[in-house]
Amino acid sequence: MKKSALFSILVIVLLIPATLYLGSRLSGHWYYLTSTLIIVEIMIPFFLAFETRRPQARELVTIAVMAAIAAASRAVFAFIPHFKPITAIIMITGIAFGPEAGFLTGAVAAFASNFIFGQGPWTPWQMMAFGIGGFLAGLLFHNRKLTAKPLWNAVILAVYGFFSILLLVGPLLDSCTIFTMGTEITPAFVGTILLSGAPVNVTHGVSCAATMLLFSKPLLEKLERLKTKYGMMEARRDGV
Repeated sequence: MKKSALFSILVIVLLIPATLYLGSRLSGHWYYLTSTLIIVEIMIPFFLAFETRRPQARELVTIAVMAAIAAASRAVFAFIPHFKPITAIIMITGIAFGPEAGFLTGAVAAFASNFIFGQGPWTPWQMMAFGIGGFLAGLLFHNRKLTAKPLWNAVILAVYGFFSILLLVGPLLDSCTIFTMGTEITPAFVGTILLSGAPVNVTHGVSCAATMLLFSKPLLEKLERLKTKYGMMEARRDGV
């Protein structure tokens, strides 16, 4: 496993949860500081992913553009409760550019979109959940060919997107309520929160699956073309 991917896992499992815990113990608008720290923390494995060279400006701009598209997709569909194509765009970025890029895109998109929907204690948790969604999609599908049939690829990604939100991203988003609103964390309280969030996660999962079906093929083709043309997200070869 690449050291950047290993470090990303350590960031996800240890550093970000520690930041969330310590940040929540601060008074005032602690979530602004926590959100900034999380962005800094996830940038480290992203830059480590290049290993033998510095990232090019076009690579950083592309990640910023994908984060902006993801944030905009959340805003465009705000009139449909809990319908969030944002997660699919983040996952597609991770699949195209690697898990570290997916992680960074997810966190930045969550932070940026909340300037529209409102910043709050939920922001760092959303950054973590969306970032993990992009990271895991990249870890599983980056540089891996699924089938020779593009339609089946879209179906596979749609099914994956739905269940990853239902079983991982959605419960991570719900965990914000568990840790920030509950006075006492008990199995009954946790079960109630997760059960009440299930319908929301189903709608979220359906939006992700629909976005994957409609847009994964054209978006991945365009991003792959950018990678091939400019040699993006690749280690520099000797003499290049």
